[in-house]
Amino acid sequence: MVPLVSSVSESTAALALEQAADLLAGKRITVLTGAGVSTDSGIPDYRGEGAPKRNPMTFDQFLASPSYRKRYWAGSHLGWRMFDAAEPNTSHRVLAELEEAGLVRGVVTQNVDGLHARAGTRHLVDLHGSMDRVNCLTCGQTFARASVADRITQSNPSLSEPELVRMAPDGDADVAEYESFVVPACTVCGGVLKPDVVFFGEFVPTEKFSEASAMVKDSDALLIAGSSLVVNSGIRLLELARRRKLPIVIVNRGVTKGDSRATVKIDGGTSETLTALAARLLP
Repeated sequence: MVPLVSSVSESTAALALEQAADLLAGKRITVLTGAGVSTDSGIPDYRGEGAPKRNPMTFDQFLASPSYRKRYWAGSHLGWRMFDAAEPNTSHRVLAELEEAGLVRGVVTQNVDGLHARAGTRHLVDLHGSMDRVNCLTCGQTFARASVADRITQSNPSLSEPELVRMAPDGDADVAEYESFVVPACTVCGGVLKPDVVFFGEFVPTEKFSEASAMVKDSDALLIAGSSLVVNSGIRLLELARRRKLPIVIVNRGVTKGDSRATVKIDGGTSETLTALAARLLP
């Protein structure tokens, strides 16, 4: 069995789990999740052990030239087909169960995979957007990603199969040949399409962060699961909870930027740890 806390004794791990359960018992919990909650669904982590180095395309690059957009859309399409096939795992289902029981106020996620929604979480703030939506940057029209993917497949019949590419946490993939790729355009105005996700170089939409902040303010505790808290939006929510003197529990494999500010840190996988916490919190 994988230990809940690495590099420490089993008794210390059990103590951390019991402390976390005691802190969270009887409280309305807001949960902040990162890529670590989706690794058990086959979606790799950006920064976990063995994760390949990545230099994701920035928003400025995407806007700069058709060649960049071809590269992005070719990789994103292949990644999306694998991304879309992923299923919610134990972490997603446990959090949905805790929400159903009234223990979790809602989930704020840094992920764009849509797995929390598919697992049944109702009160969800997707801070960085969701890959299942596509927006036109010119007229603002929104499209279902599945319909755009169908158009891409029809326009690019020679595109490699998804099994031949490596998926990334943002639904992208590495593609060697993309100059012949036919990029989809908005069917309303012919404008530039972009998945409804926050690119590097973009800011989290103000209304999204306001929703997340309101959720934290309306809670009695903050549980952070599967996030290294490298992204600024996560740290800002942690700081909001700390200033309000809320108990903060962090569950993550390895070090996070918030460890020194956590009330309890559990170094372990989210599926097994959240399952163990739920067993102690649910009646």
